[in-house]
Amino acid sequence: MEKKTPLGIALIPVFVLIALLLFNVLYAYGKSAPDGSNQFILMVSGAVAALIGIRRGIPWKDILEGIADSIKQTVGALIILLLIGALAGAWMISGIVPAMIYYGLQILDASYFLPATAIICAIISLATGSSWSTTATVGLALIGIGRALGLNEAMVAGAVISGAYFGDKLSPLSDTTNLAPAMAGSDLFTHIRYMLYTTIPSFVIALILFFALGFWNTGSAVVEDTSALNAELLSTFNLSPWLFLVPALVIFLIVRKVPALPAILVGALAGIAAALIFQYDLVSKLATDLGDSGFVGIYKVLMNALTVDVSIPAEHPILAELLNSSGMYGMLKTVWLIVAAMIFGGAMEACGFLKAISAALLSLAKGTFSLVATTVSTCLAVNITASDQYLAIVVPGRMFSDAYKKQGLAPENLSRTLEDSGTVTSVLIPHNTCGAYQSSVLGVSVMAYLPYAFFNYLSPIITLIVAGFDLKIRKLKAEKSEN
Repeated sequence: MEKKTPLGIALIPVFVLIALLLFNVLYAYGKSAPDGSNQFILMVSGAVAALIGIRRGIPWKDILEGIADSIKQTVGALIILLLIGALAGAWMISGIVPAMIYYGLQILDASYFLPATAIICAIISLATGSSWSTTATVGLALIGIGRALGLNEAMVAGAVISGAYFGDKLSPLSDTTNLAPAMAGSDLFTHIRYMLYTTIPSFVIALILFFALGFWNTGSAVVEDTSALNAELLSTFNLSPWLFLVPALVIFLIVRKVPALPAILVGALAGIAAALIFQYDLVSKLATDLGDSGFVGIYKVLMNALTVDVSIPAEHPILAELLNSSGMYGMLKTVWLIVAAMIFGGAMEACGFLKAISAALLSLAKGTFSLVATTVSTCLAVNITASDQYLAIVVPGRMFSDAYKKQGLAPENLSRTLEDSGTVTSVLIPHNTCGAYQSSVLGVSVMAYLPYAFFNYLSPIITLIVAGFDLKIRKLKAEKSEN
């Protein structure tokens, strides 16, 4: 018979983690905490969980296997992360990102830039089913445009993330959108239709807030020398709308259900090809600056852009910040953070602590609202403790499936709640795989963009409001009569 873990014991590693992270961020390192100290704290907290587990009779071999399984689940994400770094470098030296900035400055104004950013990212993410690909491509360019317009980067990042997760959440191509109904026992398109009741209001409110932020910040935000910035972009790069064929190719591949890894690799290689076609003079100049010339020099510049560094000289201070990328090397800090988070999550899972925490939350569910609220709390708890959005869907999905049936609730109630609270909140947690990834790609810390990621924290709030007023809560007995 499995030994039951008391809740107080299961929470000890969580309290250790939260206390150390708070000290790290508030008193010791501040924004630089994710550079390494948070990673060690996650591993220490995992060690605390392992020691308690061993004292309770859990074999070390089982704990180690749990950690290995946890890390194994993120292998695909880690490879994608590295390839995103390569893609960012390739798209910088090829002129793709500079072209997005240049043309974006022609059509976007600071007063409506934030809602426009959310809508653009929503469309791209809906088409591709990937918030990660959206932020690493269009989102990265929008961060640059926003900076050129003098807007707060954290606000722009919040708009990018809000739009990207709105589209990801509703796209039938999204892995989490397919995972949630699978865990709850619903079907994909019923799940998507049912999510509209909470997702649309959340996004509309977010857009209103972004409009208000845009108008509020317009007076002091617009940069006076945008024309000078555009002129230097034109003098540095050979800019052409043809460059947009590369991101269009990546979007096409993902829409055609080509897996993310090969699609992003193709995007990076196509970016290198575009650099040779459109920016040959620039690449040759950078090769000369490195002390090399000819084929070897050009090869080294392009390889460096993919792997370690590309820095294009610029006189304009904004361009001096924008026109550089650290390639795959720049993603290693995030890879380290994700691995450390998985060590903690794997130890918690293997020792049965996640199960104990979830069971305690489940015992609080007495009615429809309390059941939904408990599901939301569990998803948040798993996102914090296991540091992975997939586990934040799978674990509560398995746990609460029977509870929803016993209360006569259709499975789409559960699948919607899993997405509203598991998928979209993962990006609000610094040590979660999603939070670590988005922070690294956009160059904005999680704690900085968190207040402006309106859609992501409005979603669980709207879910609770809908449940509290018993709105669009489909019952099993009424399921056949509803559209």
